[in-house]
Amino acid sequence: MNLQKIDIHELLPQQEPFVMVDKLTYFDEKKTSTTFLVREDNLFVEDGQLNACALAENIAQTCAARLGYVNKYILKRAIQIGFIGAIKNMEVIETPKVGELLDTSIDVIEQVMELTLVNATAKVGDRLIASAEMKIALAEEVKG
Repeated sequence: MNLQKIDIHELLPQQEPFVMVDKLTYFDEKKTSTTFLVREDNLFVEDGQLNACALAENIAQTCAARLGYVNKYILKRAIQIGFIGAIKNMEVIETPKVGELLDTSIDVIEQVMELTLVNATAKVGDRLIASAEMKIALAEEVKG
């Protein structure tokens, strides 16, 4: 399956203007990657740069895209809603500028029942701009 042809809106519970990923670019059991083009009209752009809060949301939505893909294409069920349970060791080295392509990857460390723990990195080109450990908790409800 060509992941980049998937409409990201089919995988996410978030709606515009709060969608912070554009494309699912990689998926396997342990790793998921997305891209996001920083646009001038984004709610989280300040002085030509995406703010640090948006980087945390971008990581969370990369987790959501992974979960959406699993639900829709593997388990053939509705999209589950997840919540950020915790963020640890988040380091923002720099924030991306308007026009830059953010490439975010998550690696699943552990998945127990309704909790998923991931290590995340966000890059622009080969520059690491942010990293974090994030815990995502799933709700019982499903979208759709």
